[in-house]
Amino acid sequence: MLISVYVPFVVTATLTVLAPRMVRRLPPRPAAWALACAALVTAVGWTGSLALLAFTGVAQIPQIAEEGRWSVAALRAEDPVYLVVAVGSALVLTAGIVSLGVAAIRQARHLIRARRECADLPGEIELAVVDDDTPLAFALPGAPGRIVVSRGMLRCLGNDEREALLAHERAHLRGRHHLFQGLWRLTAALNPLLRPLAAAGGFVLERWADEEAAERVGDRTVVAHAVGRAALASAGASRPTALAVTGGAVPQRVRALLAPPPARRRLPFVTGGLLLAVCCASLANAASDSDHMMDSAHRVLCAAHVSTASAPRAADDQREPDFCCGGHDRLQRGRHRA
Repeated sequence: MLISVYVPFVVTATLTVLAPRMVRRLPPRPAAWALACAALVTAVGWTGSLALLAFTGVAQIPQIAEEGRWSVAALRAEDPVYLVVAVGSALVLTAGIVSLGVAAIRQARHLIRARRECADLPGEIELAVVDDDTPLAFALPGAPGRIVVSRGMLRCLGNDEREALLAHERAHLRGRHHLFQGLWRLTAALNPLLRPLAAAGGFVLERWADEEAAERVGDRTVVAHAVGRAALASAGASRPTALAVTGGAVPQRVRALLAPPPARRRLPFVTGGLLLAVCCASLANAASDSDHMMDSAHRVLCAAHVSTASAPRAADDQREPDFCCGGHDRLQRGRHRA
């Protein structure tokens, strides 16, 4: 446990530094899935390691040890974790859980508000055109989701660019990108180190929709022009949108669309998979070591209780022969006198 419990922290920091740079060069769809897996696994590893470190401090509280029936002295002798580290881990874990709860409530409210807006939109088809001069275009997740486009946005684009814009927003709905966003937001709330992964994930989702729109339209240049014009037209719009063609780093998206599609690479995915496997194995090893440590402390306490209970019995066993021998000697002396 001395080393393995800290490995998930190292893996999280490594992926936080390397993953945002690598995913921009990879095909966006597998990159989004890889980021989702990395965020989920590292968040679990982060939480598990903090819980194990915090438990080593909580377990040394006499009242807790009495309820758990283990020896505090044996636990302190076997546990290599300093009490300051255990207390700090407990505080960080508590703050992360509270932040996760707040983020979960916000995410639930966001989804409820999106469903209500879907229900309030006019018409029953997927596309809803609103009579607004402000250039807007975004996707609302729901059951089913809706694509919202303002007349101001439609006037800014040509026919082919409109088709590219609708294909982009339709890709957001078809890929359920709001679920990816929700996962990244929750894991970043639990572990602040994962915020760069969440930011990179937002860019990857826009690139995913760009590539699907390019496949649907059949012309990457048209999609690049649609993305650029939509971003310029909506630069002054005050309404923030999560799943929109204007999201992400627009200049980088345009450059990626004007270039050939990204080539498939296995090495980054294999490397990331190995890091996640090391994270899981280290957490499992740390949990096993902690379990063995608690079992040892429990056995020490049981042995102490057994020795304490057997001590009076041993004393009684030693006094009984003395009494018997003393009574036998007195009986023999009485016979000689007679």
